[in-house]
Amino acid sequence: MVRQPVPFNVLGKMLTALISALLGGYVFKLLHIPIPWLLGPMIAVLIGSNVTKERYVWPTSIRNIGLIIVGYTIGLSMTGKALHEMGVQLPYMLLMTLLLMLLCALLAYIVSKVSGINYKTALLGSIPGGLTQMVILAEETEGINLTIVTVTQVIRLMMIVISVPLLVFSPLLGNHKAVDSTIQPIVTASASWGQLMPNIFVFAAVCIVCALVGNKIKFPTAYLLGPAFGTAIVQVLGLHGPALPSSLINVAQIMIGINVGLMLKPSQLTNKLQTISLAIGSSLLLLIGAYGLSMIFIKLQSVSKSTALLSLAPGGMDQMGIIAHEINANLSIVAGYQLFRTFFIFFAVPPMLRLLFKYTGARKTVPKRQS
Repeated sequence: MVRQPVPFNVLGKMLTALISALLGGYVFKLLHIPIPWLLGPMIAVLIGSNVTKERYVWPTSIRNIGLIIVGYTIGLSMTGKALHEMGVQLPYMLLMTLLLMLLCALLAYIVSKVSGINYKTALLGSIPGGLTQMVILAEETEGINLTIVTVTQVIRLMMIVISVPLLVFSPLLGNHKAVDSTIQPIVTASASWGQLMPNIFVFAAVCIVCALVGNKIKFPTAYLLGPAFGTAIVQVLGLHGPALPSSLINVAQIMIGINVGLMLKPSQLTNKLQTISLAIGSSLLLLIGAYGLSMIFIKLQSVSKSTALLSLAPGGMDQMGIIAHEINANLSIVAGYQLFRTFFIFFAVPPMLRLLFKYTGARKTVPKRQS
């Protein structure tokens, strides 16, 4: 029997996703919306993939290439001086991270009381910056609504990615492209392709190897942090890392934006209105809380408002790093705080939550004494 050709193959679906992303990015660029090549593709693919079912595909491997590029950019900011500064900042990093976690716990309690969703589900949906880790933990924990956790996490991520750039570029935090006075820009628009040679080959090899090895040993967000650490180590050893052209940064944003846009699938959600409303509301409150913490941060440290907000914003380090690059914020501080919270969430939060759930579960199963 002759096999019939697939009417809309994987390559065609990838092309559809790419065309939608480019159109979205171009429209956002014309409208002068912040980080257009991240937000434009994300919104365009989100809308397109939910209007035309099963017509969009974007391999994770392509997203990973974008993460490697952003990881390299973050690694460029981790000079010896910047790493020393991060060491000095450790007590503040721990303080701000704990305050943010307490805020998440409080918001989860409010959501559970208002909606009737059990507290464990609400809490796992509220923890910021650890989508993959929280979903895995939700799968392993009894009594968790996995769908609610996943959708809440994705909506929170998208709310932060959309809201933070608008807030950062607003008059509330400063003017467009304001440069943080504490650091020189790491990546500039004047970087050209010719300036990459020959060092870029060494850094490309290091970034790819670090990403693959990190993924093999299950390092958190390996395709982002592996290249960042590898680049930092090579620079400390004395080899200069060339800045990337803005066009390559835009390509990386498109690769990541398409993937984020495909993560949210409203059709798979029950009680859509309630869950989405609560997710948006809690995300908004979390953002307001992060803004409040950033005001405390600037009182403790001599950084700009934009750097403080991006350091504490409960989004992904890749998105916050891209925004920090766009406005020439202190990328080393932003990356340091986001990195610390990432490690804290990946390594400290799951054991703490397991102990909490075990303790609360044990209390519920203890029989009451007869009076």
